[in-house]
Amino acid sequence: MQTLKTADLCDRLGADAQVCLAPMRSFGGRRAASGPIATVRAFEDAALVRQQLGQPGEGRILVVDAGGLVRVAILGDNMARLGAQNGWAGVLVNGAVRDVDALGQLAIAVFALGGVPARGGNAGVGEVGVELRFGGIAFAPGRQVAMDSDGVVVF
Repeated sequence: MQTLKTADLCDRLGADAQVCLAPMRSFGGRRAASGPIATVRAFEDAALVRQQLGQPGEGRILVVDAGGLVRVAILGDNMARLGAQNGWAGVLVNGAVRDVDALGQLAIAVFALGGVPARGGNAGVGEVGVELRFGGIAFAPGRQVAMDSDGVVVF
């Protein structure tokens, strides 16, 4: 699978490349990924994230808006492993992840604001397939996203 470089996208697309201003860090074993967006909005709850990663990913990037909070993680190594096994190219979390060392060994790109050991809830509260807004841009299902060490770009 070819991964698009964010800097090249910005050069090629100009104003049509939306750059996410949130300070995302790479945690996954894959340091870059690109693909169609799928979305979850989940406040300190991991159930919908797990549910989505349990479905065929078909090279998509799951974008999760956890409100930008890092009190609890809504993605850990078991969920990321599930996503990798189901063909997800990556997960972008506007929040925290856990099991950071293990995430770095998995064949999936994981970008998040930070790491924290506390686990998120499992109530299934949130929304799937909705437009998300964070980092100064919109993440809409079906649009494309690229993420690498330079940043995150939606186009």
